[in-house]
Amino acid sequence: MSIDDLRRRLATLTTAHLADACLRAGVPVRCGPAALRPVVPGGQLFGPVVPARHVGSVDVFLEAIDGAAPGDVLVVDNGGRVDESCVGDLVVLEAAAAGLAGVVIWGLHRDTVDIRAVGLPVFSLGAIPTGPRRLDPRPASALTSATVGEWTLDAGDLAVADDDGVLFLPAGRAGELFQAAESIRATERRQAERIRAGVPLREQVGFAAFLAARTDDPALTFREHLRSVGGAIEE
Repeated sequence: MSIDDLRRRLATLTTAHLADACLRAGVPVRCGPAALRPVVPGGQLFGPVVPARHVGSVDVFLEAIDGAAPGDVLVVDNGGRVDESCVGDLVVLEAAAAGLAGVVIWGLHRDTVDIRAVGLPVFSLGAIPTGPRRLDPRPASALTSATVGEWTLDAGDLAVADDDGVLFLPAGRAGELFQAAESIRATERRQAERIRAGVPLREQVGFAAFLAARTDDPALTFREHLRSVGGAIEE
């Protein structure tokens, strides 16, 4: 399954669908921390991860962009620092000019007004006016891996993000996860349509039957019940 095919299919999916698909498939749900938010709400980002570890200078970003392909996502690791920005409008503009699909920053950005004008999807922990006032030694892994929250990512990962946040997927299982996400989306749409038509969700998922069954088997979980009836509330 090509990246372009996945990108087209993503048009009808959300990070929530894909996170539920990971849960269903037994794949770790690797969400970026909730504090990672879009600079411009309403956008969607998707593409292979291009990692870059920041040590105080933008040259690592330029080098990462130089080796990236159109449609890739620059994932910047600044250790989650909130005392300095590490990406400004020029780096975002350079990424956009190179055809990248967006930027995820485990840290802060600046030049918010200009970044919004560029229009490239950018997710970060927020903004601060000051740039870095340091120059640390560059690690050997500066262009091969990046950490976001508790997750360490590399070129074998895909980044996907929307207004719900940032999610990382293993590229090797993307086709399977997208198929599961599409199934979950279809079920949720049917359930929503029936609610609007006057059929309560409790009726659709046999909630009374679940409560009765749980009386006989206290260990029964709602998730197990949903699987038996084809519901899609929790995964």
